[in-house]
Amino acid sequence: MTLVETKPIVVQNKQEAEADRGGAGRRFAWTGFAPRAGTSIGIALGCLVSLAPGLLPRTPLAQAILTALLVLVGLAMAGVTRMALRRTRFDASARTAKYRPAIFLGAVLLVIAAGVHATQWQNRLRDVMGVSQIGPGYWVRWMVSATLLVGLVTGLWGGLRWSARRLGRARGIAVGTALALSGYFMVVPAVVDWRQAAYAAADAYVDPEVAQPVSPTRSGSPESVAGWESLGAQGRRFVAGEPARAVRVYVGLHSAPDLNSRVALAIQELERSGGFARRNLVVAVPTGSGWIDGGAVQGIDERFGGDVAVVGLQYSAAPSWVTFIFGRKAAEESAKALFTAVEQRLSRMNQPPKLHIYGQSLGALGGSSVFTDEADQDRRTCSAVWAGPPAGAAHRSGATVLANASDPVVHWSPSLLWKAPDLTGTRPDAPVPQWLPVVSFLQTSADLLAALDAPPGHGHRYGTDQGTSLGAC
Repeated sequence: MTLVETKPIVVQNKQEAEADRGGAGRRFAWTGFAPRAGTSIGIALGCLVSLAPGLLPRTPLAQAILTALLVLVGLAMAGVTRMALRRTRFDASARTAKYRPAIFLGAVLLVIAAGVHATQWQNRLRDVMGVSQIGPGYWVRWMVSATLLVGLVTGLWGGLRWSARRLGRARGIAVGTALALSGYFMVVPAVVDWRQAAYAAADAYVDPEVAQPVSPTRSGSPESVAGWESLGAQGRRFVAGEPARAVRVYVGLHSAPDLNSRVALAIQELERSGGFARRNLVVAVPTGSGWIDGGAVQGIDERFGGDVAVVGLQYSAAPSWVTFIFGRKAAEESAKALFTAVEQRLSRMNQPPKLHIYGQSLGALGGSSVFTDEADQDRRTCSAVWAGPPAGAAHRSGATVLANASDPVVHWSPSLLWKAPDLTGTRPDAPVPQWLPVVSFLQTSADLLAALDAPPGHGHRYGTDQGTSLGAC
């Protein structure tokens, strides 16, 4: 007789079976909805870094652009990490599949918390700077703009990958190489030429609201040897500014063919306009575009009661950040040449005017480069004022340095990646965020783009105290 072993029969009613199937379906749907763990982490990191406290108030579009860029970096890092792990036969996507919902939910909560903190920080800055606060509408515009930007770039990237698969590996590499070379040798030069043409056009623009001066104490006047059209847009604004007591001499890029000729023309203009007959003479080193802050000149006029001549020499038509990266040497050479020529002319006078030097931003860097050290600066000038100098780029001892704590130009340098900025002597005009490696560098770099959009007295905007701070000797 054979015994047959039987297994117990488990009877499951209809309701229990449907409940199990429903629970499994919901778990699958929830897991399928949640993105890969690396994607969630990459997006969260990009958002967290972009929402970290900055130095200045930020528009929703500016914040969205920064967020989109950092999210794309985070996604790229996640993709590279995933590919690297696959080479070690570790499938991160499969291993973390069941954790996707929890990671996604955690990422969402972190971004919301970062947004709340960013709102508090932005409104704190705005209160101090007299700017209207932000609310929910700000974050709606931020989210929509950032999502569209990320979606556009990832869509283009997906299209390129699809095209590469259709072409095959060898042809895809060949086409990609050809496109890269075409971009380098054709697109990049075209963009550079376009930007240079744009800078030149802006410099050549004659603002109809800026009237040509008639006083012989101004460059660009009918008696001047520096033609009105040759001064450039910023030079024309400088010589046409008020008050009208100070002698204002300016030589533009197109006033003479080379640096030595422009320096000689500046000396000739000082002679012609009576600049050397004033009791004080200020060499004002412009910013990259040739701009000399009108508030500074007003302060200089006030400081010396109009008994002063101010002379400036243009060395570039590009914005300061472009000149700082690509043409810093031009700023230094121009400042040295003009200051030395003025100094030599004064040395031949029995009663020369007192010599001062002033520079803002890149002008502070160029002006400081005239001197070998602080002692040389003190010996050759009556006083020096540097406003908003780039981090560590000016001789501070013996000079008056005006630096807002909220000015990203004062903070920024490559070393900001790994060490906190030296804010000694800065004016505490607004709260300063705690320094964080890499994060502070990225935030400060973003704030540079809006440094001149801050309210007066904040960011990279300085007032008449640039001139009134010039000392006596």
